[in-house]
Amino acid sequence: MHIFTTPLHKLSTVVKPTVAQAICKREYGEEAVQQTLSWLATPGNHLVTLSDDDYPSQLLQIPDPPPLLYAKGHRQLLAAPSIAIVGSRNATPQGMRDAEQFAFALSEAGLTVTSGLALGIDWAAHKGGLAGRGSSIAVIGTGLDIIYPRRNKDIALQLAKDGLIISEFPLGTGPITGNFPRRNRIISGLSRGCLVIEATLKSGSLITARLAAEQGREVFAIPGSIHSPFSKGCHWLIKQGGKLAESASDILEELHWTTPAKTEIPSITGKDSDSIIVAMGFDPIGIDSLAIRAKLSTAEISARLLTLELNGKIASLPGGLYQRLS
Repeated sequence: MHIFTTPLHKLSTVVKPTVAQAICKREYGEEAVQQTLSWLATPGNHLVTLSDDDYPSQLLQIPDPPPLLYAKGHRQLLAAPSIAIVGSRNATPQGMRDAEQFAFALSEAGLTVTSGLALGIDWAAHKGGLAGRGSSIAVIGTGLDIIYPRRNKDIALQLAKDGLIISEFPLGTGPITGNFPRRNRIISGLSRGCLVIEATLKSGSLITARLAAEQGREVFAIPGSIHSPFSKGCHWLIKQGGKLAESASDILEELHWTTPAKTEIPSITGKDSDSIIVAMGFDPIGIDSLAIRAKLSTAEISARLLTLELNGKIASLPGGLYQRLS
């Protein structure tokens, strides 16, 4: 029998009541079906259902797997072993650098980097993942015909070309607030583990980490300064039993993953011979305090900070503070 003529009580036996009601109201009407068929005619666009042989086996293990996935890009990445990397949208320069370096190392080791195409850590994770051989998957909270946020258009286009973008939401679905936490279960569900880089205690990244733990995935967190609000969420995860990650090697070892010899594993720690950077330590610091530590005048400190920033060794932060980059 045609799905759009099936009675509500019969539909409710195979799908959720809310979905059954939406079908009966023609929210998923024939016009939407034709729109999807037209979209599928474009090379690289796919629709993956629970009945397909290549539906991700990892998602079948979670309590609420999406019945179908809209996919754009390299569909075969759905079968690849992956690692989720999530974090703050308002990431610090160091957090962005950590996300990109960890993602690249894990991708080079053969893991596909999965994230949510948000600003900040997600963006950097996708960038690093795409640069490695494992590539990257973006799980988005809108329809695949909508790029959100618009500032991520370039990385979205690269993901469609060299990686994969997926969504459980129909074409035309805009950025509805409640859909973003919902897609987090797919980010964690696809992955063998979830790495959190910079998160406040109210961060949505902690939702992904909680879901990962409930799904039996490993949870990792990068520690940070005790003074930074972006470290609070990561430190809380570690207190709850999450694995502290100082390098990509920590994650690969915990996952019992064999790393090819040529893969270089970056660490968030490091040494630098420059006396100013040594004096800075690892927490944000102002010019006056740094001048006292380095035993130099503020004028000398300002000049050297400018050079270090131009060379990519430090970053300027709001409030006149500076922080070393690893």
